[in-house]
Amino acid sequence: MASIQDLERNASQMRRDVLRMVHAVQSGHPGASLGCSDYFSALFFHSMHHHTDFKMDGKNEDLFFLSIGHISPVYYSALARSGYFEVKELASFRKINSRLQGHPTTHEHLPGVRVASGSLGQGMSVAIGAALTKKINGDPHLVFSLHGDGELQEGQNWEAIMFAAHNKVDNLIATVDLNGQQIDGPTSKVLSLESLQAKFEAFNWTVLNVDGNNMAELVACIDKAKSMTGQGKPICIIMKTKMGKGVDFMEGSHEWHGIAPSDAQLEKALAQLPETLGDY
Repeated sequence: MASIQDLERNASQMRRDVLRMVHAVQSGHPGASLGCSDYFSALFFHSMHHHTDFKMDGKNEDLFFLSIGHISPVYYSALARSGYFEVKELASFRKINSRLQGHPTTHEHLPGVRVASGSLGQGMSVAIGAALTKKINGDPHLVFSLHGDGELQEGQNWEAIMFAAHNKVDNLIATVDLNGQQIDGPTSKVLSLESLQAKFEAFNWTVLNVDGNNMAELVACIDKAKSMTGQGKPICIIMKTKMGKGVDFMEGSHEWHGIAPSDAQLEKALAQLPETLGDY
């Protein structure tokens, strides 16, 4: 099992991957990808029981669904670095005929991707459906999902959240990336979310809070969430992160939601992030 130091090194390399992928095509979403790199490292290299010998039905393994599909760069990096496909394929990000499109899709048959997630607000419903399927089939494995805080402004989420609690979908661990930013500015100014913990608890979910950019705390929180499954309630991890984490001039700014760094900015950013696994 990977150590905390190994997981941190993985996250640093994944941040380098994200920046280089987005820079190469001058298109993509680096901000939240950088903020969530620690989560993807913790999940794919420590907490989730999954098979790189990919099968679409996902039987007898944990499943992951990315609801905020625009942070595909970090998702692709996690899949490649954990062995779903060759790392060198990251160089094809957002290019014509690539399997690594701007938002994950299924018709390219990219290993690890089970649902298209270009439209926000739908991943919660999909994850709940997958979790219910596992319960019906007697499969004891878990379903993980990742959602954005701004994404929870979509009403479909709350119908699904209510449904999950009513039906005791207690094999689901849904994580919310609480970075307080969305494409048009801070969530507090665009459409305030108030207390997400109070909202999820009112819908009868178990809620945990964690610093999503502290690897030791993050791993401990996900492990705790896993230990609390099977108790009649779905689980939500509210994960506070910094958009642009790891690059000083990107951190905390909504402006890096969906723009690519220039040549000079890439050089400056990469200088802050150690190359740990080898660039593609």
